[in-house]
Amino acid sequence: MSFRIFFITAAVFVMAGLLGQAQQTFRVATYNVENYILEPIQNRPLKTKLARAKVVESILAARPDVIALQEIGRKTALAKLRAALKAKGLDLPHVEHLSAHDTAIHVAFLSRFPFKKITRHDNESYLLNGRRLHVNRGFSEVEIALGDYSFLLITAHLKSKRKVSVADESEMRLQEALRLRHIINTRLKANPEVNFAVLGDFNDYYNSKPVKALIGRGKSQLVDTRPGERNGDSGPNLINSNGFPRNESWTYFYGVEDVYSRIDFVLLSPGMAREWDRVNSWIPVVANWGHGSDHRPVVTTFVASDK
Repeated sequence: MSFRIFFITAAVFVMAGLLGQAQQTFRVATYNVENYILEPIQNRPLKTKLARAKVVESILAARPDVIALQEIGRKTALAKLRAALKAKGLDLPHVEHLSAHDTAIHVAFLSRFPFKKITRHDNESYLLNGRRLHVNRGFSEVEIALGDYSFLLITAHLKSKRKVSVADESEMRLQEALRLRHIINTRLKANPEVNFAVLGDFNDYYNSKPVKALIGRGKSQLVDTRPGERNGDSGPNLINSNGFPRNESWTYFYGVEDVYSRIDFVLLSPGMAREWDRVNSWIPVVANWGHGSDHRPVVTTFVASDK
């Protein structure tokens, strides 16, 4: 009898351990920190102490395990941001900073987990009107393994809507999106079940050509997570069942025209979308958030178990 009790007890502990593993979750965020520059370069303003503190507060509100950053300055600026977060109790010791053709602002990752692999797309280019142009900020790609569960993150900061002399800004943004989509297609062709998220500041709207190019169509179509504020607006759109929910999902404020819009995205491969925890994905609400950046973080949560 005692052996039977021991066997049942052991089985219960094993099952509990397996269930605990199955429920392991992790949180991924993206955040444009708006010219997080600490050293003079390109006549860009230096980030004030108040702005730096508000960026830290906004990231702490998200408490990510991995965060993709856009508009971060040099490696020293990233190191100081990481140190400020650690001082407040959020330790993200693993760092990736991409240096591409833009020497002032960059894309980067901070992570609680080590990177299994890093791929730096720092020399991407395209032809436009007979001219060879580069993807200024490049694309940063990291692979992370949590036990048997592995996933990729690719972050981008596409061409802004600021006009430039070399070409039409909207065409440049579309070409950058097409280069990124080529990388997406390569990953899906190698493994249709691959877990990955494409996240960052795409500088355009859901129905724009660049974002449509990134999302794609058919079996390789990515899933737009579109989190919103945790303010009770969680129901469907009862006026238009084909439309997005009428919740607060904006991520960017353009002060010149007094416009709030959603230009920061987390897009998921079909494989990773199955592990997405929709309920626990959101946009943090932080008082005076705009003192830190003209963007807000976007937060998504996942279960680390292939479904």
